[in-house]
Amino acid sequence: MSRKRNPLDVVLTGRRDRLIHLHQIPARDGQHGSWPQWADPELVAAYQVRGIEDPWQHQTAAAEAAWAGQHVVLATATGSGKSLAAWLPAISAIRRPRQSSRISTLSRRPTVLYLSPTKALAADQAQGLTELLHSGGIKDVRVTTCDGDTPITERDWARDHADIVLTNPDFVHFSMLAGHRRWHRLLRGLRYIVLDEAHAYRGVFGAHVSLVLRRLIRLAEHYGADPSVLLTSATTGEPARTASRMLGVDPQQVTAVVTDTAPAGRRQIALWQPPLVDAQAPLAAENEDEELVGPRRSALSEVGELLRDLVRAGHPTLAFVPSRLGAEVVAEYTRDHLDDGWSPPGGSPGVGADLAAKVAAYRGGYLPEERRELERALRTGDLLALATTNALELGVDIAGLDAVLIAGWPGTRVSLWQQAGRAGRAGGEGLAVLVASDNPLDGYLVHHPEAIFEAGIEVTTFDPTNPYVLGPHLCAAAAEVPLTESDLDRFQLADSSLLEELTTRGLLRRRARGWYWNYSRPERPTDLTDLRGGASTQVQVVEAQTGRVLGTVDGDRADSSVHTGAIYIHQGRSYRVESYADDVALVIEATVPYRTRARTAKAVRILGQEETADWGPVRWGYGPLEVVSQVTGYDRRRLPGMEIVGSYPLDLPERMLRTTGCWWSVPTEVLTEAGVGAGDVPGALHAAEHAAIGLLGLIATCDRWDIGGLSTAMHADTFAPTVFVYDGFPGGAGFAQRGFEAARTWISATRDAIAECRCAGGCPSCVQSPKCGNNNSPLDKGGALAVLGLVLDAAPASA
Repeated sequence: MSRKRNPLDVVLTGRRDRLIHLHQIPARDGQHGSWPQWADPELVAAYQVRGIEDPWQHQTAAAEAAWAGQHVVLATATGSGKSLAAWLPAISAIRRPRQSSRISTLSRRPTVLYLSPTKALAADQAQGLTELLHSGGIKDVRVTTCDGDTPITERDWARDHADIVLTNPDFVHFSMLAGHRRWHRLLRGLRYIVLDEAHAYRGVFGAHVSLVLRRLIRLAEHYGADPSVLLTSATTGEPARTASRMLGVDPQQVTAVVTDTAPAGRRQIALWQPPLVDAQAPLAAENEDEELVGPRRSALSEVGELLRDLVRAGHPTLAFVPSRLGAEVVAEYTRDHLDDGWSPPGGSPGVGADLAAKVAAYRGGYLPEERRELERALRTGDLLALATTNALELGVDIAGLDAVLIAGWPGTRVSLWQQAGRAGRAGGEGLAVLVASDNPLDGYLVHHPEAIFEAGIEVTTFDPTNPYVLGPHLCAAAAEVPLTESDLDRFQLADSSLLEELTTRGLLRRRARGWYWNYSRPERPTDLTDLRGGASTQVQVVEAQTGRVLGTVDGDRADSSVHTGAIYIHQGRSYRVESYADDVALVIEATVPYRTRARTAKAVRILGQEETADWGPVRWGYGPLEVVSQVTGYDRRRLPGMEIVGSYPLDLPERMLRTTGCWWSVPTEVLTEAGVGAGDVPGALHAAEHAAIGLLGLIATCDRWDIGGLSTAMHADTFAPTVFVYDGFPGGAGFAQRGFEAARTWISATRDAIAECRCAGGCPSCVQSPKCGNNNSPLDKGGALAVLGLVLDAAPASA
């Protein structure tokens, strides 16, 4: 059998000029620990049957701390065996109940609750755990998954019998805590809570999960349990501090294990920029709403081509793509270009078609059975490549991958290392290629590798005290068990003022013993919030002729993606939306030569100013905002060049977002003196806004899809030309605040990214935005440089 070509050689063939930087990570030897004395001998034997003779030192350290009843955070690299550190004490505890002088405790069989950010990860962990128990002949530990897809009969079994329940924070919030009396058996025996991939809980989602955990622990204590929490995470900044914030405890109560002692193969990370093109049209949108213009080939085109060549060379590969549509498009491109009559030198015809069958897309919105089948096929090798959203970034166990392709900066260094860590797992060598998209941040990073490889890993940021997030959880907690003064510390409340406000609003009722949920209200308290920070509804996409549900779309994305007339893509097939109402989009299969893109109108109102800063004539502000947006119509764009061939109006309701943001304003006369005339102001501010949104990820733990913005030549609240940048989540997420705090660094990087771009008048690599609701018009690159230069010149040295 001939040896496969090195994956780096495959991607470089004919493309060496596109490699901007190659980062080498040397191989590392492992350091073994020993099995703890308390470890269940049959469980140890099961691990040994599966090839783990001894644990790594970090696994032993984390397991020992968890067994001792401490809260633990284990922050090591992808593939370092974090699961063993959790299951070793958990299963040992179940099989040998802890010693206690309390008869009530002795009669309780210990239970374990495992939480992951995705259903795929929970399902993967359940399969691995079941195989582990089978290897040791262990039949007395009952394991099950339980989530929104689980049938009622299986939920009943989990409540009555399961020792280990694998689920997600959403199910805990909406079902388990709301119906805690039915889950009392599990809660009263709760010994461990395992929070997997803890670094994924950031921003608004992280704040929600933090409060769900606090409510969960509160209820477990109510039933007499005293659970320890074991958080597993990718390498991240300040893990002990992050874990303590997540749990609402003092950092001294958390043991952090951060030294990775597992072996690792040599890994190469290539920073890649697609070539300049003239008339060549990009493959498709980087994201659902992208404007397809610019002097460089699109990242999706580049990733599709690289994936095709890696599949032809026999390399198992994941291609991470930032959007659901992008995953579909890359998979379709790869299949089409494999099934084009190609065969290897000396090979038989039809080989390309065989390979095309081994390529698929994976994304949110698929039905559960589709996701499970794709996960199985990838594990068994029936699939050779997947184009996926970040749904597969997390810890689903995928062994034997040779390469990972990343279409565009994934938003954080933590995500980059997680995705890159998928290549070369189990100590093997691997290649990761970060392909820059037409985003000013991407261009900046691939040409400044020190900003990736020499900068520290981001601290996971979230704010559980955000009143927009905290208020609904207090209502849910009051419905579970009435709130008392003793709960103030748990929820980091300085006093009872927020509870009194909720009482005034009629959500809670004050009684002598505490605060109770107002049961006269029509809604359930758990329905007051959605953990993912968007609309709580899911819009079903239904095939009109058959009634078959194709998938779902998040409610906050539905207006722009499944409005009447929209084109919906599912596993390479295109469907036209015939109607959209009552959370259902009816579609018919339609092979059409165009795609659709929604148009959105937006306005921003300042609700208050929490912080201000004066830079000479430039005035900065930070505080609460109200953003009103409405999908007003859509364009049809002809394939492949995506030229507009028609525009159509839509009559959809306004959507309101209350969030936080920062803004800066400059008097019109100051702009005129800087050479930006009245007619140039809209384009100059618009271009500066786009670039600033793209570069905010350099200093905040976010990407441009977490952020919104607006620029106006005259705003009603500031009486001056103003640029707004705000968090795209209800109540805010801290991203815009970080921009306000590091404004000089942020604006300086924004100006540099525009100035260093080689285009003449503005392109997607500097001032054009893939999410602009005004079709990137007007934009003035030169005016943006003048305005940003004015702002920087006015900045005080201490800013």
